[in-house]
Amino acid sequence: MLMQVDESQLVLVDFQARLKPAMLDADGVWANAARLATLAKALQVPTWGTEQNPSRLGEMPPDIRNHCQQILAKMHFSAVEEGLGEWLKPEPVQSPRGNARSLPRHLQKPQTAAQARQTIVLAGCEAHICLLQTALDLLEDEYEVWVVTDACSSRTERNRDAAYDRLAGAGAELVTSEMVAFEWVRTAEHPDFKLLQNLFK
Repeated sequence: MLMQVDESQLVLVDFQARLKPAMLDADGVWANAARLATLAKALQVPTWGTEQNPSRLGEMPPDIRNHCQQILAKMHFSAVEEGLGEWLKPEPVQSPRGNARSLPRHLQKPQTAAQARQTIVLAGCEAHICLLQTALDLLEDEYEVWVVTDACSSRTERNRDAAYDRLAGAGAELVTSEMVAFEWVRTAEHPDFKLLQNLFK
């Protein structure tokens, strides 16, 4: 089962300045998140960010933040508890508006519904707290959840690995940032393959 780019959304959980010094392999994890965000923007994959208590923990760095369509400031550990699920749903189709001289209904072109993107690619920290709780809530809401293990971190290896075990047991797919990138692009003939190569060289 390969990931489909046109069914994907990227959620970047709590890549914040004051968390970074305490995270395992923080530089590599933050760099992988930035690579994914850059590629997602080029491929028109909707990208969302969250910040846990930003007044205390700071904001996301610009190289990640600037690729996000919106940033959800939250106090709950699960972003779903704060409304992330609403952002992930397609916008409802607007009925055409007009005046009395508008075309009669039978002559109007049918409005196509926006496609639901049910594949949620998750990266962030801490893996065993905010990322885990967000992922479990998304699974409960019947999204397909793919956790990017080399773009996630915790303060300790034991906590991070326990999160991965629990997520896999709950039905999340565990992947790496390169797995995501190459499955999104799928072919060396893709117009953004050169970008992928430059990002992951």
